[in-house]
Amino acid sequence: MKDIVVIIEDENDLLELMEFHLSRAGYDVVGFLDTKGARNFLEEEEVSLMIVDRNLKGVEGSEFVRDLRRENINIPVIFATAKDSDREVEEGFVRGGDDYIKKPFNMNELVLRAKAIIVRTSNKQNILRIRDITLNTESREVFVDNKKIELTKLEFNLLEIFMRNKNRALDRDYLLREIWRDEAEYNSNTVTVSIGRLIKKIDPQKRKNYIKSVRQIGYMLCGD
Repeated sequence: MKDIVVIIEDENDLLELMEFHLSRAGYDVVGFLDTKGARNFLEEEEVSLMIVDRNLKGVEGSEFVRDLRRENINIPVIFATAKDSDREVEEGFVRGGDDYIKKPFNMNELVLRAKAIIVRTSNKQNILRIRDITLNTESREVFVDNKKIELTKLEFNLLEIFMRNKNRALDRDYLLREIWRDEAEYNSNTVTVSIGRLIKKIDPQKRKNYIKSVRQIGYMLCGD
């Protein structure tokens, strides 16, 4: 799976140029002209890095990042901006920036800075947390309300794919492709049974409703 880089930049020509260079470097790049569209995207995807202009329409870029930090959304951020005074640079870091590059900048330098931050922070992506579920992809451990839950390999893989797609309905065919690799002996009933077993382990009292059925589609992990 490629790392996802989100760019928020209200100059369309510059946005397209940044998208081109970062895509060529091997990243999935999604660009936005304002913070509103980006905010919705962050709720749906696992993002490795944001590159944020500060002179945006509506919410100022560093204020947007500051608000994310207050919500414990700690995606790494590079500010790419014309605000270049010492006071403004300090303000950017205080509000949650991890790096700061001043316009005009060299695209190769931007790509190198992005790579360095993604490599440095990649270990943090091993930990997925949604509500009171914590999943460690490296140790393959799962905790619910700080209690370790023993899952089979298949159950772990199912939970991971749900956590990486929180609040998104996943159909049975998609799960068959991703988990069972479309092996002929498995079908949609296999998915239903396996999810039922997973739910019994992470929510034995059936009170938390982590995973719900979505009519005529499949299943969804509720992240809120």
